[in-house]
Amino acid sequence: MTQYFKIGKLAASTGLKGELVLQHNLGSKTSLKGLEAIFLEEKKDNFIPYFIQSAKIRSENETVIKLEGVDIMEVARKLTPKEVWLTEEDFKKFAAKSSPISLLGFMLIDDEDNEIGEITEVIEQPHQVLCTVMIEGKEALIPIHEESLDKVDKKNRRVYVILPDGLLDIYR
Repeated sequence: MTQYFKIGKLAASTGLKGELVLQHNLGSKTSLKGLEAIFLEEKKDNFIPYFIQSAKIRSENETVIKLEGVDIMEVARKLTPKEVWLTEEDFKKFAAKSSPISLLGFMLIDDEDNEIGEITEVIEQPHQVLCTVMIEGKEALIPIHEESLDKVDKKNRRVYVILPDGLLDIYR
């Protein structure tokens, strides 16, 4: 089964020909050169591909894209503000290695070497990063900042954290 990673959202339509502004958290300017399709989640875990006709860099975290079959502003507006997903293979190609979003799919490990869960979402905030993991069927937000981050093992795809006492008890 293909795994998908959320990279951002279609923030707005621009121009009269159905172009869209993709706000992304890939960690670097990108024109998405070589990317064939983005995916939008129509229903839970049901991803629909939208094929890219053209893309151009707008800023550090925005790319203007033109999708096949989206030729007028009214059609483009219907796609905003939908979340945008990439396949795992494409995500690995386009996410900057130093970007917090590159931690998607890593296993979160506590200071006693217990596996907390796989990071399914990364939310960047001004002073910390929140990582979403599933704990006993519940979505848990784990803060990552300079005091809680122990180390990142990119080779083995593991993030080691030192968490405050009782944080995980909230989710159990």
